[in-house]
Amino acid sequence: MAALFLLLLHLLLHVSHAAINPGDLSVLQDLRRSLTNADALLGWGDPNAADPCAQWPHISCDRAGRVNNIDLKNAGLAGTLPSTFAALDALQDLSLQNNNLSGDLPSFRGMASLRHAFLNNNSFRSIPADFFSGLTSLLVISLDQNPLNVSSGGWTIPADVAAAQQLQSLSLNGCNLTGAIPDFLGAMNSLQELKLAYNALSGPIPSTFNASGLQTLWLNNQHGVPKLSGTLDLIATMPNLEQAWLHGNDFSGPIPDSIADCKRLSDLCLNSNQLVGLVPPALESMAGLKSVQLDNNNLLGPVPAIKAPKYTYSQNGFCADKPGVACSPQVMALLHFLAEVDYPKRLVASWSGNNSCVDWLGISCVAGNVTMLNLPEYGLNGTISDSLGNLSELSDINLIGNNLTGHVPDSLTSLRLLQKLDLSGNDLTGPLPTFSPSVKVNVTGNLNFNGTAPGSAPSKDTPGSSSSRAPTLPGQGVLPENKKKRSAVVLATTIPVAVSVVALASVCAVLIFRKKRGSVPPNAASVVVHPHENSDPDNLVKIVMVDNDGNGSSTQGNTLSGSSSRASDVHMIDTGNFVIAVQVLRGATKNFTQDNVLGRGGFGVVYKGELHDGTMIAVKRMEAAVISNKALDEFQAEIAILTKVRHRNLVSILGYSIEGNERLLVYEYMSNGALSKHLFQWKQFELEPLSWKKRLNIALDVARGMEYLHNLAHQCYIHRDLKSANILLGDDFRAKVSDFGLVKHAPDGNFSVATRLAGTFGYLAPEYAVTGKITTKADVFSFGVVLMELITGMTAIDESRLEEETRYLASWFCQIRKDEDRLRAAIDPTLDQSDETFESISVIAELAGHCTSREPTQRPDMGHAVNVLVPMVEKWKPVNDETEDYMGIDLHQPLLQMVKGWQDAEASMTDGSILSLEDSKGSIPARPAGFAESFTSADGR
Repeated sequence: MAALFLLLLHLLLHVSHAAINPGDLSVLQDLRRSLTNADALLGWGDPNAADPCAQWPHISCDRAGRVNNIDLKNAGLAGTLPSTFAALDALQDLSLQNNNLSGDLPSFRGMASLRHAFLNNNSFRSIPADFFSGLTSLLVISLDQNPLNVSSGGWTIPADVAAAQQLQSLSLNGCNLTGAIPDFLGAMNSLQELKLAYNALSGPIPSTFNASGLQTLWLNNQHGVPKLSGTLDLIATMPNLEQAWLHGNDFSGPIPDSIADCKRLSDLCLNSNQLVGLVPPALESMAGLKSVQLDNNNLLGPVPAIKAPKYTYSQNGFCADKPGVACSPQVMALLHFLAEVDYPKRLVASWSGNNSCVDWLGISCVAGNVTMLNLPEYGLNGTISDSLGNLSELSDINLIGNNLTGHVPDSLTSLRLLQKLDLSGNDLTGPLPTFSPSVKVNVTGNLNFNGTAPGSAPSKDTPGSSSSRAPTLPGQGVLPENKKKRSAVVLATTIPVAVSVVALASVCAVLIFRKKRGSVPPNAASVVVHPHENSDPDNLVKIVMVDNDGNGSSTQGNTLSGSSSRASDVHMIDTGNFVIAVQVLRGATKNFTQDNVLGRGGFGVVYKGELHDGTMIAVKRMEAAVISNKALDEFQAEIAILTKVRHRNLVSILGYSIEGNERLLVYEYMSNGALSKHLFQWKQFELEPLSWKKRLNIALDVARGMEYLHNLAHQCYIHRDLKSANILLGDDFRAKVSDFGLVKHAPDGNFSVATRLAGTFGYLAPEYAVTGKITTKADVFSFGVVLMELITGMTAIDESRLEEETRYLASWFCQIRKDEDRLRAAIDPTLDQSDETFESISVIAELAGHCTSREPTQRPDMGHAVNVLVPMVEKWKPVNDETEDYMGIDLHQPLLQMVKGWQDAEASMTDGSILSLEDSKGSIPARPAGFAESFTSADGR
């Protein structure tokens, strides 16, 4: 018996020390040679004289002599992995993490036994497409923090991963993943841990993740544009979720109420996204939460009293500073309304804090009470909230022309002060609740509306389903009963007497909206635009009623003065035929789609547009909520200036539109956008930083444009808002100054003009900020600040800069510009600092210092700046302004007369109108050569 036991033991020892498989031995020999320091760090001897299975540390083999475990983690190894590595097809566990391995990862194709693979925290530079092929037994794999495929633009998770049906943990943080999250990952039932942080993923979380069994989900800090986006609705369907790191992305929409169904959730990071709205109260009752981060979103309402040891919520639009403090009833009523209309971005950006009467778009108040909700054509989706019934002082509700559905809430009938309810042009359904006869209700244009509620008695003037009156738009009066058949407005614009002969010849070159044969109701409106009558001594806009048969009449009683101060009036601008129909611009911008937005600002939104002939344009559209005397003044000023001045370094206006509520300006399209984007946001937009040569050219272009405004135009103009955001770049990075809404005419050249303070802090000259008196030297100061931005890559003002003295660029730069070491340290790190470049930068720094001198008399004029810059840039002789043709475009000629082929617009019109551009002989002016190539973008102020 004892002898038998000894025999078995001998056999077992003999089996456990079986000679290594020759194929595996060959791979280990390759591995030893590819690692540069294996012998010293691992104690691996000569494999020809040793059995690695028995004698090499960190190597294990099975009884058949096949290598099944390699554990080399934290060993400080350098070198590469051999291309033959996949021949270790019996390998089950591989630990190579936290070394200095580099080179190309070999394919692991066919390693069917591999269960655990830790390759993280190395420097592998690429991964082959078939790396995951055949890894059917894989349970855990980590490739974190490897710069994979950087030179080729990244990589995507291959579909081969789906074959590992038992995969529990996939960790690919910081390894240069791109594209969307693959759908198949959501269908992998065994997957518990998915870590894809610090990559360049984009798009939404796939719908396959609905009800996923994931416990850990890391998607945070995607870099580049776009990032991960969409809503968080799918997150709330994951019952086992414990850790959700979603911060540093572009997730939007509200935090779903159903997040409370994630009972195991302990760590929720949602900071630095685009989340909006009220935080669900259910989060307050989730006792398992240990960390909740909500910072840097657009969350509104009260700060929830979440019981978590780590809880942050700053940089939102909450109505209070501390958890648990309630918002005012008015604010909550409006926020519930906002929730029902899907949180439109324009309103979310404005509706924050605890006082709805301060700077909330579309809200008017009297004595601290909300009296008007004015949101026409705001693209609102969803339903009208019952909460509006809680605004007891509300007298006027204007929701014209949105996409609202559902019923008119009964709660609105309880508003005792309500006088006007205009819901026309939506998609609401009836019946209409019973309102007081004194309330003027308008629901026309809601095609599914099926009548009023039983017992309702609309007043004589109250339009319900029984009324045929057309909806009244802001800025339009209701037509008298005896003029209902008159359906067109003629806007007459002044033509200067000096060009009266040309005016007579171009009277017939007009923009006509007329019925599209057989497709428009008899009362469809049309618009005719023609020159002002030469005999009329007043600079007025006439309202001329035109019958459908084309006959018209005009009365002085219908004339609106250009000096009108009401936002609904039409301001007269003496510009000739620069008028273009709104319908043309709707077509060019695809009905002002969000995809075409170039920028936003105080005026409104700027859209990219494409005309029928392929010409690119930029359309600045005034938002209805910001139409005010100030906004209309800026609108009028921009047209008045840009139709009188023309220079290669000033953005050109091509047309404008004033129809109903619409106020639009049309510019040449500048393809590279604002200078500010290239100086301060180049990483965000993945742009190449500007070279010093380009910056010098930009500075010279701006200086020439400003010199023209100040000294060379027929009158002297002061821009008042020169800044990097108002300097636009074309295809060739040549610069043009834009945004002339604040321009001031200086009648006596450099004479000081007293005016209200306008402009942008950080660029304002000190004497202007203090006294309100301005000269051209204020523009020189702003130009000096722009030069400093070009040198440093720093914004004019940044309160977040750690060193307080650097927060205001102009004052700090003037202190350090004469100190060579400090000046070198201040130069934008993206710039080459060769001796030649630094010498050039020093000259520009000196010019910037002179331009920003405290006393305006010590500042040079723009002509001096041009003289300093010209020798420093490549020789470039400008074409004489009198003969320049802008690649075939005569920018004095209105847009309507430049575009060939618009007569074909009839086929693309959707409202039943056709566009006709006819001269006195019925022909269309030809499009000048190079027209489409020359347009380049106004950014959105």
